[in-house]
Amino acid sequence: MHERLRKLRKDHGISQRALAELLGISQQTYSRYERGQRNPSVETAYVLARLYHVSMDYLAGITDDPQPRW
Repeated sequence: MHERLRKLRKDHGISQRALAELLGISQQTYSRYERGQRNPSVETAYVLARLYHVSMDYLAGITDDPQPRW
């Protein structure tokens, strides 16, 4: 998951600090998500999936198809 989070954030031109503020978490916590030291909660993963217009399965690495099936 952490590689996809980093790539999606960079592809969308968002800083870790700005994304952390949007999520209501510290930049340090978000950085840990991207380094694979911590996993986001289900609620946070949902917000990230909606923000990036991808499925949670894609974020989790279950599928390589980023398109949500909602």
